[in-house]
Amino acid sequence: MNPNQQNQINAQTTAQKGQTGELNSQQYKPAMGKPVDNFLAKKSYLIDIISPNTIEEEFDYLIINGKYYRTLYVSGYPRFVSPGWLDPVVNFDSSLDIAFYIYPIDAKTILDDLRRKITEMEAEIETDIERGRIAHATTEAKLDDAKALQEELVKGIERFFEFAFYITIPAATIDELNDVSKQILSTLGALLINGRTAALDQENGFLTTSPLGLDRISVTRNMDTTSLATTFPFTSTELSSDRGVLYGINPENDSFIIFDRFSLENYNMTVFATSGAGKSYFVKLEAVRSLMLGAEIIILDPEFEYKALCDAVGGEYVSFSFSSQSKINPFDLAQVREEGENQLGLKILSLHSLFKVIMGELDPIREALLDRALVLTYRNKGITQYPETQNKEPPLMEDLYKTLIGMETNEALDLAARIEKYVKGSFVGMFDKQTNVSLDNSFTVFSVNDLQDILRPIAMFIILDYVWTRVKKDLKKRILIVDEAWQMMRHPDSATFMWSMVKRARKYYMGLTTITQDVEDFLNHDLGKAILTNSSLKLLLKQSAAAMDSITEVFYLSQGEKQLLMSADVGEGIFFAGPHRAPIRVVSSPQEHRLVTTKPQEKLEMQQRAKGGVILDRGGQSG
Repeated sequence: MNPNQQNQINAQTTAQKGQTGELNSQQYKPAMGKPVDNFLAKKSYLIDIISPNTIEEEFDYLIINGKYYRTLYVSGYPRFVSPGWLDPVVNFDSSLDIAFYIYPIDAKTILDDLRRKITEMEAEIETDIERGRIAHATTEAKLDDAKALQEELVKGIERFFEFAFYITIPAATIDELNDVSKQILSTLGALLINGRTAALDQENGFLTTSPLGLDRISVTRNMDTTSLATTFPFTSTELSSDRGVLYGINPENDSFIIFDRFSLENYNMTVFATSGAGKSYFVKLEAVRSLMLGAEIIILDPEFEYKALCDAVGGEYVSFSFSSQSKINPFDLAQVREEGENQLGLKILSLHSLFKVIMGELDPIREALLDRALVLTYRNKGITQYPETQNKEPPLMEDLYKTLIGMETNEALDLAARIEKYVKGSFVGMFDKQTNVSLDNSFTVFSVNDLQDILRPIAMFIILDYVWTRVKKDLKKRILIVDEAWQMMRHPDSATFMWSMVKRARKYYMGLTTITQDVEDFLNHDLGKAILTNSSLKLLLKQSAAAMDSITEVFYLSQGEKQLLMSADVGEGIFFAGPHRAPIRVVSSPQEHRLVTTKPQEKLEMQQRAKGGVILDRGGQSG
C-alpha cells in the first residue's frame, strides 16, 4: 500500500456516518454581472481543474476519462481471524484503492442491544428443546460469542466499533477490470470474506474510496477492539523459531530471522543476486553455522572463494586442475556399488548425460552406439550386470575411446574424435584417471577455479555425480552448495541432472543450495524455474534492472519489494521461507566476518596484519 492509501485510511478512519460537505462547483459560480468573493472564485476554479472531463456510470462500473473503475464492498467476515489476515488483499499484485471506515459505538447502547439479542437466542434455544428439536448450532455459537463479548464490554476490556471495508479496482480496459475483479473476489473468498459489487451504486462507491472521508454505502460489521486490531494492514512478518540458523535481521522490526531448513517440506534453497551483492557471504555464514549444528557441508566452488573458510574450520579443499593430484573417474562404480545389487545400469545412464555435455547433441544412431560402447567397455574389464563382477577396477575414458575406434564405423569414429582431446589432446589427464578423493571430512570444498570455462560444466557434473552417489549410499544430514549454478543450466543434460538432485535430495536428508548471479539464464530455463519451485527457502538480494521483470513475475513481487531490491545495500534483500517472506539484513560477528569476507581490500588488510605490516585502511588513514 502506498503512502497515499495510508493517508486515505487515516482520513477515513476518523469519518462519521452521514458526514457530508462535498464541494459543488455550481454553488460557487457567479451570477452574471455580480461581484464574487475572491476566495469562492478560487475554490470554484480549483474544482473545475480536478473534475474529470467525462463520467459514465454503468450497472456495475464507472468510466472516468476513459479509465474503468469498479467498487466492491465486504458484507461478511469469518468468525475468527489472526493478525495480518488482510495481507493477501493489501499486497495484491495490482493497483487497488482500499478504504476502511471505523465508527466508535457507545458501550451502553451496544450492551442494551446485546442483552436483547442474548434473550432472544436463549428463548429460541429453549423453544427448540421444549418441542423436542435439537438447538441450531449456529445459534449456540452466536450466543456464546455474545455472552463473551458482553462480559468483556462490562469489564471494560473491550470497546465496540462498526467497521466498513471497500475496494475500488482501476483498469485500462473492461476485460482487465473483469479479470482483476474475479481475482480479488477469489482472494477474498479464500479468506472466507464475502465480497459484493456495489451494483447501481458505483458513483457512491467511487466517492467512498476516494480520500474524502465520505462513506456513501454504509455496509458495516460490528467488531470489538481485538478483532478491529487485526485489520491493521501495516504488519511486518517475523520468521523466528526456537531452533535453527540465524540468517539475518528483519530491518522492519529488528527481529531475528532464525529458521531450520530441515523443518520444511524440502531442504533446498536458491540465492539470486548481482555480483557483489553478498550472496557468497550469506551462504558462507549459513554453512559455518550449520556445521556447528551438526550438518555435513559439501561445496562446489568455481571461483576460489571458500578456501579461507575451509582452512579455518579444518575442512578438506579438493582442487581440480591439470597439475592437481585429485582425480575422479566418471566410470567408477565403487561409490554406488552395494552388495547383491546391480548398479551398472544406473551408472551407464549417468554416463550418457555426462557424454552429452562433453560431445554435444547426439542423434539416435550415435546415442545407440554410445550405449553399446559403454556396455562393451565395462565388459572388457570383466564388469557385467552381475553384482559380483562390479568390484573390479573400473575402465577409464581411454578405454571407451579405444572401444569406439574398434567399432570402425563413421559414427563411432565421430564419437571417438569428440573425446580424443580428453584422452590424447590438450585436456589429457583431467578425467581419465582412477578416483583418489573421498568425502570423509565434515566440510569438503571442490574447486574448479583453475579450469577453463569449457571444462567447468564437465568437471561440475562429474563432481556432483560423485557426491550424489555417495549421498545415496551414506545417509546423513548434509548441505550441498553449488555456486554459479547457471553454468550447469547451459546444457540440457546437466540441467536435468541438477533438477533430479533437487527433486530427490529430501529423501537422502540433504538440502541443495543453488547460487547464481545470471538470473536471466536461470529463470528462462524451464528446469531453472522447476528448481526454484522445489526450493522452500529463497533469498533475493540486490538485483539489476534488466532482471527485475523476470524476478517480479516469478516471485510475484509488489512495487515496494521491487524498489527494495533495486536500491538494496550489500547484504540486504527479501528472504522467503515456505509461504512467508520478510525483508532481511545479513549480519555476522567480527570473527565470522574475517572468515567469510570476499572484499579484496579487506583480505589484503588481513594479510598485511598477519605479516605485522602497516597499511592504509579504507578511509586512507594509517591502520
